[in-house]
Amino acid sequence: MNIKMRPERIEELAVMLTRQRSVTETIEEQLVTEKVAHFFQGLDYFKEHPEDLITVPAPDDPWGRKSVISILRGKKDPQNKKTVILIGHTDTVGISDYGDLKDFAHLPYELTEKLRARIEQLPREVQDDLNSGNYLFGRGIFDMKAGNAIIMSLMEEIEKDLENFSGNIIYCAVCDEEANSVGMRSCVPKLVELRENNQFKYTALINTDYMTSEYPGDLNKYVYVGTVGKLMPSFYVVGKETHVGEAFKGLDPNQIVAELTKRINLNTDLCDVVEGEVTLPPMSLKQQDLKPEYSVQTAKTAHAFYNFATHYSTPDMVLEKMRGVATSAFAEVLKNINDQYAKYCALTERSYESIPFKVRVMTYNELYAAVREEKGKDLDDQLEVNRQKWLMDDSIDDRDYALKEVEWLQMMWTNQEPVIIIYFTPPYYPHIYVEGKTNQEKQLLEAVKDAVDTTETDYQLVYKKFFPYISDLSYAAAPREVGAVEALKQNMPGFGVKYSLPLEDMQQLQLPVVDIGPFGKDSHKFTERLEKNYSFNIAPILVQKTVMNLLK
Repeated sequence: MNIKMRPERIEELAVMLTRQRSVTETIEEQLVTEKVAHFFQGLDYFKEHPEDLITVPAPDDPWGRKSVISILRGKKDPQNKKTVILIGHTDTVGISDYGDLKDFAHLPYELTEKLRARIEQLPREVQDDLNSGNYLFGRGIFDMKAGNAIIMSLMEEIEKDLENFSGNIIYCAVCDEEANSVGMRSCVPKLVELRENNQFKYTALINTDYMTSEYPGDLNKYVYVGTVGKLMPSFYVVGKETHVGEAFKGLDPNQIVAELTKRINLNTDLCDVVEGEVTLPPMSLKQQDLKPEYSVQTAKTAHAFYNFATHYSTPDMVLEKMRGVATSAFAEVLKNINDQYAKYCALTERSYESIPFKVRVMTYNELYAAVREEKGKDLDDQLEVNRQKWLMDDSIDDRDYALKEVEWLQMMWTNQEPVIIIYFTPPYYPHIYVEGKTNQEKQLLEAVKDAVDTTETDYQLVYKKFFPYISDLSYAAAPREVGAVEALKQNMPGFGVKYSLPLEDMQQLQLPVVDIGPFGKDSHKFTERLEKNYSFNIAPILVQKTVMNLLK
């Protein structure tokens, strides 16, 4: 089958999608989804087979958002059940960073000209790209409306000659990727259902999310086979409150949290390294004490959570790493306090006695077991009452909910001595490492290699093992080790209650993944821009060839 991707058509579709504002967690997301659905409704195949255009609502969604799944079935060999899944998110981040240009943020041609009029105010690299004429600016054109346009254009071209097309394509245009991945999480069970009902043989999952330079002066263009994962290890720290006039009689939880951050934040010893590719080190996302009012009493509790990227570490492994960090951090704080107290006693000529606090670190599951042993079944009944109350409060998001469960459970315990409680805060994104161990993995690696090797281009194309940005790719698979999954479920408060993750369906899919996306710069900045030549001429060919190779 001869498929000719048309750069001008991809640009047209990319601009059309970009012109519809679709800021995440707004009703506008629904409008761009309707544009995608309308596009497919205009194709002859979907006029004949409207059942292959499926709407997947985001469950209990206050904005009524939904994703769209489009199934294109080849007619050349109906017995060929090989099926490639392609995904793309249709939402974007907000536009407040555009200032007085926010009304043009979603108008690529107009915005590009507006920026040209104030070019002297822009950074030098942005000026150079603007002057080159090879970039289009606009919120979402790079992340990732152009990627969706590539998929839509490919399916449009294939649909013109389905009689000579063998195999099937499923495209999921998903909402909410920029926030909580509700769209992809709701599509995963549907993909499992479609496979069972149609005997599809899924080969791989392809994302066309953006690709950019990895360092200043980087001229490479990347194809990522596999994806990084993400956990958010969290710490609820209980200290011992005291009057500031009796400082050494208490234990400040802020000091413990500060020591945790010192040991975790940007600590490269905690990076995952696989085949020479290194995750970014963990980084703090929240750190605060939980004292609600001002007074001269010190805080009793504090908490913090950290972004932890993974290439091989599973939840149980990260939990044990964090237990080690917490234990050493707690010990260091107690040593420091005792050292300072000894010096203070010497200065004031008082007798010194060691501070009485002890190192104590436990997981959320261990805390629950301890309190359950004390309270019995009544604990579960009371917890359920509180869960329902918290679920009714729209101001409590997934992260706040997890903290509330830990906080309440610890307060129910008769043992109120200082402790660090380790748990996971949602969300969770599994990493996917495509090693080539399974037939599916081998076929994907071969399909991508052939696509790259047979595409003539002046660009330097480079393979990488992990897409470095958190994305919906992660939901194509999940760890199957019992210990890894149980460590997550048992230590993520609200799992299955406030935060839902279709782990079993992800384990059933267990697909290798690849990201082949358009090139651009400054995602999530007001200078977000798409490089036209690679994005409209080269990336689409790589996607097309990879798809066709997988369906052979």
